[in-house]
Amino acid sequence: MYKVFIVDDEPFIIEGLYDILDWSSFDMEIVSHAGNGQAALNALSAQPVDILITDISMPFMNGLDLIREARQLQPDIKVIILSGFNEFEYLKEGMQLGIENYLLKPINVEELESTLRNTASKLDHALSPQTDDAYGVQILKDNILHRWLTGQIAATEFEERAQFLNLSLDAPDVAVAILRTKGEVSGMFERVEGMLKEKSYVNVFHDIDGDIVIVANVHAGEDEKEKFMECLQALSAALCETHPAVLIGAGSLVRGLHHAPTSYQEAKKALQYVMIYPDLKVIDHAILEKSGSSATSFSIDWKEYAKLILSRNAELLAERIRVDFEQHRDGVTPAELQNIALEVVIRFKMELEGIKHSDESAIYQRGLRLVLDSGTFDELVQALQQVGTETIQSLLQDLKNPIVNQVLQHIDKHYAEELSLKLLGAHYHLHPVYLGQLFHKETGETFAEYINKYRIERAKEQLRNSNLKVHEIARNVGYWETGYFYKQFRKYVGISPTDFKVFG
Repeated sequence: MYKVFIVDDEPFIIEGLYDILDWSSFDMEIVSHAGNGQAALNALSAQPVDILITDISMPFMNGLDLIREARQLQPDIKVIILSGFNEFEYLKEGMQLGIENYLLKPINVEELESTLRNTASKLDHALSPQTDDAYGVQILKDNILHRWLTGQIAATEFEERAQFLNLSLDAPDVAVAILRTKGEVSGMFERVEGMLKEKSYVNVFHDIDGDIVIVANVHAGEDEKEKFMECLQALSAALCETHPAVLIGAGSLVRGLHHAPTSYQEAKKALQYVMIYPDLKVIDHAILEKSGSSATSFSIDWKEYAKLILSRNAELLAERIRVDFEQHRDGVTPAELQNIALEVVIRFKMELEGIKHSDESAIYQRGLRLVLDSGTFDELVQALQQVGTETIQSLLQDLKNPIVNQVLQHIDKHYAEELSLKLLGAHYHLHPVYLGQLFHKETGETFAEYINKYRIERAKEQLRNSNLKVHEIARNVGYWETGYFYKQFRKYVGISPTDFKVFG
C-alpha cells in the first residue's frame, strides 16, 4: 500500500480526512499526521512516505517550505496541497515545487478521490518528478483535462477549474487528437506545445498513459475539422523528420464539452489501427467509420465482451464470438465480415491495455494476420477465438493462485448478490483476511475496490440501455442502499447516476 502523511493545523481537518474516505480502496493507508510543518518534517526525516497532503498556512513552518524541505529528504514524494487561498499567483508558487493538485477548502470529496486515483496511477507507473514552474502548472492542467476527457469530473466543477487555470474552452465544439511516440522521446511535449502555441483554440496535455493529448475547441462546421486535420498533418510531417515513429490518432468533432470523452476514446482507438494502416502517420477515426459503415446490421455488445475479459472467462468469450458471427454471417459480405473481425481484434487490444497498462502488441499482430489469412468463415471465427483466449491468458499469467480466478468467476456470476470476503472465505475454506490479502496481491486491487468498480460498470450499462429507475438499477447490481450507490457512482464516474443517464 502507498503511505500517506497528512499535515494540517486544524485537528478536525485531519480527523475528517481519516474518516471521509476508504483509503484502502485506493491501495493507500494514512501512516501518520502532524499539526505543523516542522513537526511533519521531523517525522518525514525518519519515515519514508509516498504521498504528502499538506495545508499551506500553518505555524512554525508553512506548507510551501515543508514541501521544499521534504523534497530534499524524499525527492519522489507526491504532494497534494490543501488551501483556503483561491489565488492564481499563490497557486503558481506551489506549482514551482511540483504538486499533483491544489484543493480548495472546504474539500470536494470527489475531486480528492479523483486526485488520489491519478496519483496512484502515476506511482504505479513510477513517473519521475520534476520541479520547474512550467511543469508544475502543467501537472494541474494535466489532472483537470484528463479527468474531463475520462468523465471523472462534473461539468460545473470542470468549468470552475478551467477558468481558474485560464483554459480557453468557450467554443461549442471539441475534437481530440492523441500523439504517441515509440518509447520516451525527450523534449517531445515541449516541441509539440511550441509548434501549436499560436493556435489559441488548442490545449495540449499529458494523459495517464503518457500520450500527448491535443484538444481543439472550435465553432461548428466541417471546415473546422478539416483545418484541424491539416494542422495535425503538418505537425506530423514536421515531427517525423527527426522522429519517424510519431503517430497521431484523431477523434471526431463533437458538439458540447460533455461529449469530449467520446472524441478522446475515438482518438485512442484510431491509434490502434496503425497495425492495419501502417503507412498512415495520422489516422482519423472517420476512416474507421467509413470502413465499417456498410455492415450496420452487425451489432456487437462490446460491454459484454469486456465483461467476459475482465472475469477471465475464456470459454464463454469463445462461445460469444461464435454466436455473434453465426447470427450475422448471412447478412454481410465477406469483406465486411473481415472488417468487423479486425475491429474485434483492436477492441481486445484496447481492453487488455486498459487493464494491464502494458503493450501486448505481439498478440494482436498475430491475430490480425490470422484474420487476414482466413479463407473460410470457420477459420475467421477460430482466429478471433484464439485472440480472445490469448487476451485472457495474458491476464491469467498475472494470477498464480487458482482460487483468485474462481473468485473472479464468482463475482462475474453473482455481483448482484451479497458478496464479502467472509462469505467467500467460508466457501473456499480460507480465512477472509488471508483471502483479502491474496486477492489484492493477485489483482492489484482490494476486494472492495474491485467489487465496487465491477458493479458500477454494470450499472453504467443499464443506465445507458434501459428505462429502469436509478433505485432499480442500484438493486440490480447489488446496492440495496440507493444513497450508498450514489456515493460509489460519484466516486468512480465523477457525476451522479442521474446525470450520467442524461448526459452519458
